[in-house]
Amino acid sequence: MNPLKRLFKQTFIYGLATVMPRVLSFLLVPLYTSVMDPETYGEISVIFSWFAIFNVVLAYGMETAFFRFFNKYDDKQKVISTSLISLLLSSLVFFAVAFIFKGTFASLIDVQRSLVIYIILILVLDALAIVPFAWLRANERPLRYSIVKVVSVAINLLLNVFFLTMLPKMAQNGEALWTAIYKQDFQIEYVFIANVVSSGVAFVWVSGIYFERRYRFDKLLWKEMLRYSLPIMLAGLAFTINEVFDRILLDYLLPEDIAKSEIGKYSACYKLAVFMTLFGTAFRLGVEPFFFSHAKTENPKKAYAQITNYFVIMGSMIFLGVMVFIDPLKQLLVRDQAFWEALDVVPIILLASFCLGIYHNLSVWYKVTDRTKFGAYISSVGAFITLAINITLIPKMGYMASALATLAAYASMMLLSYHYGKKYYPIPYNMRKIVFYMSVSLVFSILSFYVFNRNLIAGGILLLLFLGLVYKMEGDKLKSIFIKREN
Repeated sequence: MNPLKRLFKQTFIYGLATVMPRVLSFLLVPLYTSVMDPETYGEISVIFSWFAIFNVVLAYGMETAFFRFFNKYDDKQKVISTSLISLLLSSLVFFAVAFIFKGTFASLIDVQRSLVIYIILILVLDALAIVPFAWLRANERPLRYSIVKVVSVAINLLLNVFFLTMLPKMAQNGEALWTAIYKQDFQIEYVFIANVVSSGVAFVWVSGIYFERRYRFDKLLWKEMLRYSLPIMLAGLAFTINEVFDRILLDYLLPEDIAKSEIGKYSACYKLAVFMTLFGTAFRLGVEPFFFSHAKTENPKKAYAQITNYFVIMGSMIFLGVMVFIDPLKQLLVRDQAFWEALDVVPIILLASFCLGIYHNLSVWYKVTDRTKFGAYISSVGAFITLAINITLIPKMGYMASALATLAAYASMMLLSYHYGKKYYPIPYNMRKIVFYMSVSLVFSILSFYVFNRNLIAGGILLLLFLGLVYKMEGDKLKSIFIKREN
């Protein structure tokens, strides 16, 4: 099969694994806002921001290191065993320390002590599932990967619906069983109980890899993997700061009486940019194994350039499409008008997510050349920009400062990666096309959102014009990838 065609096929399946869980999770937004006040929803958003940070620390870059060494070494069983043992031991150490000092842990992340055990369990279960999921991706088993991800999130959604809407009504009917289970003012705990169960199901489903092999821990290999992975962890922390730390800073820097409510509005409208995030994540999941497996082929750079070109084309379509249909989307997905106040952040976050997706494509140069420290350097610059803008401007601009900080950080990282990539691993990107598609999409989006005031007819015409332009310029090439039969 044409390697690009295989890539897009896997990206589609990974996309389902990414899109469906995110869609199911997004259904929690109207649920939460219907049973919780804005402050409670804001509190949950802050806690999930801390989740993202600890997930990066507990993974410490081993997922990407696994891909690199799985494709680099002939003895793949040794790579699998070493990775599993490493994450198993680190997860158990974290569990023991966090449980013993759970009061300190609760104070560190500013949560109720009653929530700590749920948080610890979720973090450990997710960490233990990292290598099994990476193994599925490395062996090109996207369908099983997708099924596990989707089922896990579906369980989380159903349990949330049960705990937050069905259980209170059942308890009111006076049945002894449901009355014994139900507790008032327990919404946040129920949310995390649902997450514990869904994470546990996912881990059990993929945990067979822990029992299928004889363990061999190679200390030298482990040290080599750590040298590769730790810079990725630093880069991941910087990414996470860019993506979620703004909620934590908003909580600290805004007046206490409005902080949680503002975070709730910002978080809800931020989710309208989820379509670009979903696309970028799905593409990255499909393309990362492709980068490593094709690093030693005859002309990998040409394939890398083509991939980035198609990413920009599809990303430009998504950017313009969301801008054109923003009003129907907000009514469909964020139904409470109290949250629409933060709608102006959507174009900024969409563009920021687009830049991040391009950065992930450009980052191939430091991954295949084992210069992962550059990923840490570049993302650290982004994190510094994020922190500087947020700390300086949040007191003056509120959540708009957070949106602008996200765009500034991701755009800077994209440009820095391109600059250093030209020096260390030059790839023949078609920059004229990339800039052209992004510029046209951005101009049309500005016209639709601001000039035509989100008028659907005007926006639809602009979208059709852009799609026609893409077809005229790329139609033959796309047909050759997706339609042409191989002999």
